[in-house]
Amino acid sequence: MTKPLNSEKLVVELEEKINELKEFSEKNNMDFSHEIYILSRKANAIKKQIYKNLSPWQIVNIARHQDRPTSLDYIELLIDDFMELHGDRYFGDDGAIVGGIGWFEGFPVTVIGHQKGRNTKENIKRNFGMPNPEGYRKALRLMKQAEKFNRPVITFIDTPGAYCGLGAEERGQGEAIALNLMEMSRLKTPIISIVIGEGGSGGALALGVGDRIGMLEYSIYSVISPEGLASILWKDAKKAEEGAKVMKLTAKDLLSLGVIDKVIKEPLGGAHKDKDLAAKNIKKYILQELKVLMELEKEELILKRYEKFRSIF
Repeated sequence: MTKPLNSEKLVVELEEKINELKEFSEKNNMDFSHEIYILSRKANAIKKQIYKNLSPWQIVNIARHQDRPTSLDYIELLIDDFMELHGDRYFGDDGAIVGGIGWFEGFPVTVIGHQKGRNTKENIKRNFGMPNPEGYRKALRLMKQAEKFNRPVITFIDTPGAYCGLGAEERGQGEAIALNLMEMSRLKTPIISIVIGEGGSGGALALGVGDRIGMLEYSIYSVISPEGLASILWKDAKKAEEGAKVMKLTAKDLLSLGVIDKVIKEPLGGAHKDKDLAAKNIKKYILQELKVLMELEKEELILKRYEKFRSIF
């Protein structure tokens, strides 16, 4: 069972009632199919209404949902014969970024993504999805390897932001992110970036300089978290909900601003409700765009990428 959002409380109550009727019907050999049908329709109608009118803050909460599929979940569903590669060849390995090689619908690809955990133990191992410099240097090493062997690069973005600890700063966090931005901008192989959860600040952008940028419907992408914005503007992180309203961080907003290229549809209730369907929609988008990008000459590919980001900024 996934943890429900506050806005889903009425739906949860109805679903619990439906389950009670089903159990009672089986135990007592009584037919409540009509009542179950009516309650199911009501629950579905309410759910559709809820997700049709979500506020930016509600979308933030869905993007951060503890059961939301991670990069490794999508890699398992989309990439055949995936082989994870480790280390930056300078300092060490970073569990907050995973990457490796595999096959996507017949294409050899390099896949890189931020990785969060689902419980305390996993989050400690993954540093809550906040990479250190070695994570970004590992990602860059894999991208340069992909360029050497003419493999397209697929990135999955899902991070609150780069880790800002003392050790990370001492090892050159800002330089590592900046170098990724520069090298991705001129990488001679197609790059497709998908925001699957949180896209926070430069920590997200370090994997986000793509020829195509897609966002799952209930993901977010911004230069700072709502809590961070509220702390700066109003000196009160508790005003994060108010901050989310003015940040234009939802997929719909960013599509209208031309920052992203596609809003990828999610299952009703979010990707955590049906990760197979979410993965299917991601696969359809990547496959469609990959075929187009693979036909471009390298010089044209880099020029179009340059023009794309110049038009944004």
